[in-house]
Amino acid sequence: MLVDASSLSNAVRYLAEREPVLHALHAENGLPPLWHREGGFATIVALILEQQVSLASARAANRRLVDVLGGEVDAAGLLELSDQDLRAVGFSRQKADYCRDLATEVLAGRFDASHLESLDDGAARSRLQGLRGVGPWTAECYLLFCLRRPDAWPTGDRALYVSMRDVFDLGEVPSPMDGDDRALRWSPWRSVAARMLWHDYLRRRGLDPHGLGTSDGGG
Repeated sequence: MLVDASSLSNAVRYLAEREPVLHALHAENGLPPLWHREGGFATIVALILEQQVSLASARAANRRLVDVLGGEVDAAGLLELSDQDLRAVGFSRQKADYCRDLATEVLAGRFDASHLESLDDGAARSRLQGLRGVGPWTAECYLLFCLRRPDAWPTGDRALYVSMRDVFDLGEVPSPMDGDDRALRWSPWRSVAARMLWHDYLRRRGLDPHGLGTSDGGG
């Protein structure tokens, strides 16, 4: 099952019936946006840029990359860019290496993102994390935003843990282990719970919910 408009509404109802805090979020915020990204090379590059930095900074770098490549981020075009070009865009040396490796895998035919759609969650995670520079957070974000899987959980996403602190009145931000343990109760709809928490995080900070202005992504 994919998360679409119908299943999102059903999932929010399911979660609200089982978790008082999520019931309160639903009552206050309504349904979270159905954020979606097109799958493929360009989105994996964008997610790598988003690792460990604010989303605003990463998206500024990605816009510069799009401009440098003439409007489309593709594997062949990225490999034509020099180290200096990538640094000017906003790549660290390590992220540049990761994205070049990804581009090489794509052009050699060893990785095709379209094949992920036919894999179950475990196999898709494993295939993504087999790429250099793609850790659990990046893989889970791909499953959540691109594949629209219902039970993805972006472990390591600080905005989710900050939102947990806020909505559960915890006093301090939970550790990733504690936050992830808490999220287990929301299976099989953890990706929808994440959307609800991100939505509230944005609302509390006066940020545009359609921009998904979360920050401090994991690896």
